[in-house]
Amino acid sequence: MRVVLLGPPGAGKGTQAQIIAARLSVPAISTGDIFRANVSGKTELGQQAKTYMDAGDLVPDAITVAMVSDRLAEPDAKAGFLLDGFPRTIAQAEQLRDSLAEMGHRLDCVLELVVDQDELVRRLSGRRMLVDGEWVQRDDDKPETVRHRLDVYREQTAPLSGFYEQAGLLARIDAIGEIDEVTERAMAALEASGEQPGAPAGG
Repeated sequence: MRVVLLGPPGAGKGTQAQIIAARLSVPAISTGDIFRANVSGKTELGQQAKTYMDAGDLVPDAITVAMVSDRLAEPDAKAGFLLDGFPRTIAQAEQLRDSLAEMGHRLDCVLELVVDQDELVRRLSGRRMLVDGEWVQRDDDKPETVRHRLDVYREQTAPLSGFYEQAGLLARIDAIGEIDEVTERAMAALEASGEQPGAPAGG
C-alpha cells in the first residue's frame, strides 16, 4: 500500500507514521532521513542538495523528487511505503505522481491528520527542553512563533488537501485523542479506501 501522510506541525505525524507503517508492513520514509542519507553518503544528488543547503537556500523540487524516487525504487519499498513530510507543495505532488507512474505505481490513499489551531498551539507551545538543570521553553515553540509556523504551513502545504481531494485520494483523520485511537481511525480510513491493510505487527 502506498500512502502519503499530511498534517500541520504538532499533529503527531512522526508518531503515527511509524505506527501505521508497522501495521502495514511497509517502510516509513521521511524526507529528512532521505536528505541525511544522501548527504552523508555523498551521492551525486546529496552533493547537489548540500550546495543549496550550505547556501541557506531551499533544495529545488527536481532534486528532492529525484532523491525520493530513488528511495521508493529500493527493494523494501516495492510492496508499498508511507511518505511523511513529502510532498510539501502541489508541484512536488505532481512530480511524485509522475515518478510513480513511470514505475507503474500510484498512491492508494492520502491521510490528513486534522487538529484545530488552538490545540496545535497548546501542544507545540507546551514543549520544554532541559537547559542547565531547568526546563525552559524553546524559542521556536513560543505561541507567536508557533502561530507563524502554522500560517506558513497553511499557505504552502495545506493546498495539497484540495489537490488530493480532487484526485479522490484524501481521507481526513481526527487527530485529537489517544495515540491508539488516532491510529485506529487511520487504519479504518485505509481499509475504506479500497485496499486491505496488512495485519498488525506481531499478529
